[in-house]
Parts: sequence; C-alpha cells; structure tokens
Amino acid sequence: MRGWRRFGVLLVVLALLGGYAIWRSRTPYRGFSGDIYVEFPRGTGTESIADMLAAAGVVRSRWDFLIARLLYRGKVLQAGEYRFQRAATAAEVVGRIVRGDVFYYELVVPEGRNMFDIAAAVEELGIFKGTAFLAAARNPAMIRDLDPAAPTLEGYLFPDTYRLNSHTTPERLCRIMTGRFRKAWEGIHTSANVHDTTTLASLVEKEGKLAEERPLIASVFLNRMRRNMKLDCDPTTIYAALLEDRYRGTIYRSDLDNGHPYNTYRHTGLPPGPIANPGLASIRAALAPADSDSLYFVARADGSGGHEFSSNIAAHENAVSRYHRALRK
Repeated sequence: MRGWRRFGVLLVVLALLGGYAIWRSRTPYRGFSGDIYVEFPRGTGTESIADMLAAAGVVRSRWDFLIARLLYRGKVLQAGEYRFQRAATAAEVVGRIVRGDVFYYELVVPEGRNMFDIAAAVEELGIFKGTAFLAAARNPAMIRDLDPAAPTLEGYLFPDTYRLNSHTTPERLCRIMTGRFRKAWEGIHTSANVHDTTTLASLVEKEGKLAEERPLIASVFLNRMRRNMKLDCDPTTIYAALLEDRYRGTIYRSDLDNGHPYNTYRHTGLPPGPIANPGLASIRAALAPADSDSLYFVARADGSGGHEFSSNIAAHENAVSRYHRALRK
C-alpha cells in the first residue's frame, strides 16, 4: 500500500508541477524596459536561444522557453534579429521564432532620389542620423574602382527597397546600395563610361517623368553638348544649392547665376558627377538616346508630366509661351 501511496503522491506532484509549468508558459512576462533586440545567428541552438532570451528578460527563465518549445516539436527556430516591445508568454515568444517574425526596417528608395533624400528617409525610420549617412555617402572610396572620377557615392546608391536591421551602419548601407548598382550595371553588358553614363542618366531621371520620353530627353542633352551649348538643367542648379546647404524649395536668380561647378546654367557639359540616383530605365536611355535633332524641351501644362520638344529657339519660345498661357487659364 505504501508504494501505491507514494506513487499517487508522485503523480499529484507531477501534475502540480506540470500545471505550474503550463501556467508560467501561458502567463505574459516582461523583464525589460523599452524595446529590446535579440539576434540569433544562423546555427544557434535551442538552449542558447533560451539562455539569450532569459538574459534579455524576454522570458522568466530558460526553462520557461524550453517547456514552451515542446508545443512546437518538429518546428525549426528561425535565425535573425527579433524586437520585443511588450509582455508575452513563453509560448508566444517561441511561436514568433518558429514563424521567423524577424525585425527589419524597410527603406524605400525610389528612382531619382539623391543622397540628401536618402539621409532624411533613414533618419525618419530611426535607423541612424541622416548626417552620419551623408558622411558615408560623401566618401567615394567604395566605388572608385568602378568610377575613379566619382566625387561622392551619388548616382551609385541604387534605387530599391532595402530591409535593414538595428545593426546596419551608414557604411554598410552604402555598401549594400552600391552593390545593387554594380549588379544592375553588370546586367546591362556595356563598355560605356560609367561616370558619364550615370551622370547623364541622373539628369534624365530628374527631368523625365514619362518613361517613353527619357531617350528623347537624353538626346536633347547630348545634342546640346555636341554644339557646346550649356545644358540649362534646373535640377543641377537645385543640386548645387543642396551641396551648399542653401536650397529652400525654389530656384532664385542667384541660384541660376551661381558659379558652382554643378550649375549647368553657368558651365557647359555634364556636371562633375550625378545629381541623383537613376533607375535602370534612365540608365538605358542615356546609353541609347533617341535619334532626334531636338535642343529644347518644356513641360506641358496639362499635368501629364510630358514635355514639348523643339529643334530651334523660336519654336521653343512659342512652346514656353503656350505653357505660360495655359497656366494662367
């Protein structure tokens, strides 16, 4: 009889312990303040993950995690960085890691954005300070093998959507973005000069809203350069003002008269480097411009984003007059 009693007591104790363990695994816990990030490198074992989470205060103890892990037997724990913000049960924590609910910042860089735009975007996301990104982007060292004449990384910070984690540094982001440019450039299979092509493409990107017009806009700039005419490209004037930290959203006469090397109202030829980061369509337009004799273009006033192209100054002035008349109406 004593043996059965002991066995009965043991069953009761085990049931109580099991119930307590289940209660703990289903009771939310938060042993940290603010947001906390825990990263599990590829190959991290279950017990190491349990220890890391317990040390971070995400679970009460390693045993809470290991017991909750039994609910997901046969499921793989996913490597990556996880952000924890609120109290959660051990089972919820395990479930997140099984799903691979990793944390990342999503940085969207559309075609035509410049390094100042990207700096503002990363600061808004809270990844790091925009000034830190600009400091990294102003150093062309990581692209010099491809473009020895590059004054900065402008033009090579390829437009795309990037997933970044809390450990991403400005230098790392620049390397990822220039790496995307390298891959895109290699895919074009061209022997053209990358510096001149990317610089011209950046002007086309800023001026051409419609994809079908970009080869024609490229031809206008090339035709003007062949005739030693200044490009008179407004976005270069804006970029010159940005470099001098004096752009306030409007082009003034002082901007047009400014002798900055990027101001194509004062200097012939292409500016010293790209003024934005062009997409593939604009790069291809720079490589394969339209066959035209156009020397001028002005925006249409219909809101389409299109332009009216002219091959002589008289026709261009008429087009400008029509544009202003349409605006007044």
